[in-house]
Amino acid sequence: MELKRVVVTGLGALTPIGNNIEEYWNGLVNGVSGAAPITHFNAEKFKTQFACEVKNFNVTDFINRKEARKMDKFAQYAMVAADEAIEDANLDLEKINPDRIGVIWGAGIGGIETFQNEVLNFASGDGTPRFNPFFIPKMIADIAPGFISIKYGFRGPNFTTVSACASSANAIIDAFNYIRLGHADIFVTGGSEAAVVEAGVGGFNALHALSTRNDNPTSASRPFDKNRDGFVLGEGAGALILEEYEHAIARGASIYAEVGGGGLSADAHHITAPHPEGLGAKNVMHNCLKDAGLTIEEVDAINVHGTSTPLGDVAEIKAILDVFGEHAYTININSTKSMTGHLLGAAGAIEAISSILSIKNGIVPPTINHTEKDDAIDGKLNLTLNQAQKRDVKVAMSNTFGFGGHNACVLFKKID
Repeated sequence: MELKRVVVTGLGALTPIGNNIEEYWNGLVNGVSGAAPITHFNAEKFKTQFACEVKNFNVTDFINRKEARKMDKFAQYAMVAADEAIEDANLDLEKINPDRIGVIWGAGIGGIETFQNEVLNFASGDGTPRFNPFFIPKMIADIAPGFISIKYGFRGPNFTTVSACASSANAIIDAFNYIRLGHADIFVTGGSEAAVVEAGVGGFNALHALSTRNDNPTSASRPFDKNRDGFVLGEGAGALILEEYEHAIARGASIYAEVGGGGLSADAHHITAPHPEGLGAKNVMHNCLKDAGLTIEEVDAINVHGTSTPLGDVAEIKAILDVFGEHAYTININSTKSMTGHLLGAAGAIEAISSILSIKNGIVPPTINHTEKDDAIDGKLNLTLNQAQKRDVKVAMSNTFGFGGHNACVLFKKID
């Protein structure tokens, strides 16, 4: 069968450097760091006392108090980003068949704050089981697309993908496949996460995964830098409206970019560490290029996973050199996690949005906080260090890798 073309017609974002698409993009281009001391709880006894939190967010500006109380923060974030994307896509819901609109959402953890607080409340009591009646629906990771579909009446496929930090990239790829196979016309897709809580920070500290640069949080996320010491935990949401091309044209939609392809792979190596030679990352980029039917020479930019961990950054760069060879030196490589921190299950969504906006605006955001070269990383590569660079980006890739060895790669291209 002939596969249908899929395009992006709407975007929404709630991030540590901007609470909507315009603010987010401006923050990226200007190299703004979202890292600051934690305000969500008292972190003075934690090894890491800072994070990339969403700022100046009042949920009742978007959702009425009664409904908001039924949602964990990760679902609140999802609703806000999805609302913006749906409005941005200018969907006339009275003229579109709701049976042909689905929601596929990514979340690596889900309602961790709800789970943590309910267990703490029980443990501090007399043993009598007193739990919030919304405990379970607030906690489960699949509730976010459920809320979105209920609000808008979307009756197409509806589920959550859970693959750690690759979750929302997986969601985008699944939505892309459903549309190009003809099973739906439109998807709301993306991901959200809200793990800046005691259990989240404490858990990642126990893994020695987080930076402990408490004296200077804004420079803590430093991908590719010799002195990187771990990632910075972030939170927020990103939403995309994917639409079948002919359907979008017929309703006069504005198109940001075309989804060119998607790739998936597994490291099959370790529960938290990447394959040292970047084997899974290499395979996933090959799979994505093959799916898109493109050559390595056609790729202009790669938004890498680039978490600022000692092992991960080196492995990913090795993989890029293996896949692209000499062409790697002509590619703009960047890590927006240097600004947003690591949004876990939402990372793939907000980084896909960055790639899409690079195509639309002809600008590649920087990798900030780089001060000292790491000899293990090829210094001839263009890592887009410290300042945005103008470039006519026709094809952009976005990589996301998750604990458990899950790898996802999404490719976007300028619309013909």
